[in-house]
Amino acid sequence: MNTDVKDGGTRPAAPRPDMPRMALLARIVPEDVVCREVLGDPDGIVLHPDEQALIARSVESRRREFTTGRHCAHRALEDLGHPADAILPDAKGSPRWPSSVVGSITHCDGYRAAAVAHASRVRSLGVVAQPGGPLPDGVLEAVALPAEQRRVGDQLARWPGVRWDRLLFSAKESIYKTWYPLMRAPLGFEEADIVFHRSREAEAEPDAGMGIGTGAGTGAGTFTARILPAVRERGFPQQLTGRWLARDGLVLTAITLRAAPAPQAPR
Repeated sequence: MNTDVKDGGTRPAAPRPDMPRMALLARIVPEDVVCREVLGDPDGIVLHPDEQALIARSVESRRREFTTGRHCAHRALEDLGHPADAILPDAKGSPRWPSSVVGSITHCDGYRAAAVAHASRVRSLGVVAQPGGPLPDGVLEAVALPAEQRRVGDQLARWPGVRWDRLLFSAKESIYKTWYPLMRAPLGFEEADIVFHRSREAEAEPDAGMGIGTGAGTGAGTFTARILPAVRERGFPQQLTGRWLARDGLVLTAITLRAAPAPQAPR
């Protein structure tokens, strides 16, 4: 997965750009997952030199999304009580978090966010935000199984206020973000089968009118994702559950894979 669809040293002291607490991503993760999210790109963000070096030759849009995404991640880590000097990528581009932390960073046009949690409580996190408009032509056929394409078509016909095609893409990316840090192996779009479930209560909530995206409707619910290849290593579950939200011109998906409870000492 992990396809892009477009529409060392001490951390330097710097002004702390305004980052008002929002409640989009936080609505679809448990309370012990710490989120920071922001609209746009605040001025005054100063990255660690090692982070800055990663984007020295990048185009302006990439520099801005990376900078604000890392800023969200640093603020979330501070809220969790685990500040980090630099959040650097591994060989596949996945962020390397402090050893006692798991996390996930996401960004799309007009929105950046990060979520972190204690590794003792959460094994892996996969959060993804996407603009709420339709997928570009041909993308749904490239990422969705035939059964998923049929379900998306039925859902678009019954509940056109939610872009179910974009939601499916977002959920597929959430699966990969949850999978890769634990398995360190590829997982194709065609290797997970996703089924969405709606929450009727969420449909009555008015849109907050943030002006992001393309005017998509509101909705929320859960989804199940069945991993199609047999999973026999490291205790990764054959089926994942996640939550989704469509609001303010965005679609967001999140998977929180809980850590196994500690074994009880014999009495």
